[in-house]
Amino acid sequence: MTGIIEQTVKKITNIDMTLMDKAQARLDNLTKPRGSLGRLEEIAKVIVGMTGEETPLLKNKVIFTFAADHGVAAEGVSAFPQAVTAQMVYNFLRGGAGINVLAKHVGAQVVVVDLGVTEKISAEGGKNEKFHEKKIAFGTKNMVKGPAMTKDEAIKSIEAGIGIFEEEFSAGGGSAFGGKGIDIIGTGEMGIANTTAASAITAVITMQKVEDVTGRGTGIDDKGLVNKIRVIKEAINVNRPNPNDALDILAKVGGFEIGGLAGVILAAASHKVPVVIDGFISGSAALIAYLVEPKTKDYMLAAHCSVEIGHKAVLKYLGLSPILDLNLRLGEGTGAALGMSIIEASVKILNQMATFKDAGVSEKDK
Repeated sequence: MTGIIEQTVKKITNIDMTLMDKAQARLDNLTKPRGSLGRLEEIAKVIVGMTGEETPLLKNKVIFTFAADHGVAAEGVSAFPQAVTAQMVYNFLRGGAGINVLAKHVGAQVVVVDLGVTEKISAEGGKNEKFHEKKIAFGTKNMVKGPAMTKDEAIKSIEAGIGIFEEEFSAGGGSAFGGKGIDIIGTGEMGIANTTAASAITAVITMQKVEDVTGRGTGIDDKGLVNKIRVIKEAINVNRPNPNDALDILAKVGGFEIGGLAGVILAAASHKVPVVIDGFISGSAALIAYLVEPKTKDYMLAAHCSVEIGHKAVLKYLGLSPILDLNLRLGEGTGAALGMSIIEASVKILNQMATFKDAGVSEKDK
């Protein structure tokens, strides 16, 4: 690992179990039967442990949507042409995508990042959202023919994610937050053929069969799915990624946006900022971050369970329970935005609900 990554990892600490016990005691004394708000109570307690704050506030929300292209798209693994990646980035910047609508709904800012789109993106193409141009290359190489990227590029992608988080954190998540830091983040992405990379990463790390972690992505037919599985198997066979080496896996079968999101997760954890993981591709980035530093898992919340079958394998491997199950498979951070709404509600229960003593309500008979 490089100095930047190592320095970030060193700052990641265990979550505060003592404060979690205090949060549980308060939750047990709120004006309700114990445990009657189910996972809302569990989530609130975990947020306390992550943030190290007895009464955390989740006001400043940011969703990082990273975009990059994949050379493996040349193998016909997607139902959409590669040009869609750049087109969707402009849609993000203009505020017209699903993530823009849902982020606005929950009061989150979207930060759009180009780490490797095959087209030069102009920030003038839309001014609704914040934009970072950190292009490492114009797309990865075709992983069927060799590594998707060099080890140096893999390192740069993680470092870029760390740097962008640090920049936004220092700026308070952008002007919308007035320099007050970031309270919670969501991960999102865009990149034609990135479910192919995500499936390869997931198969290597979880040791699952490729068939069991590969879905239809953008909506390929049966013939396309057979081809996609073949391509992933061939890529793994050609590159032989080391299942214990995050950088090796990322370099050989990953994507720039996946590495970038792994960097964001590492940086957020180092600042005790909860990370809401979106769908399958975000999940594969979470696997990379976990392999770099296992303690990052304790700062992750799974927003939902994607229709993509590989996402279930990711969640099981990380030991994360999805908050929602809405048959989503769009990505972009849409599931993360929805998850944030539930997470914020859970914290408000902890902070705003009265205790039996405060309300003068009789408790359960002993």
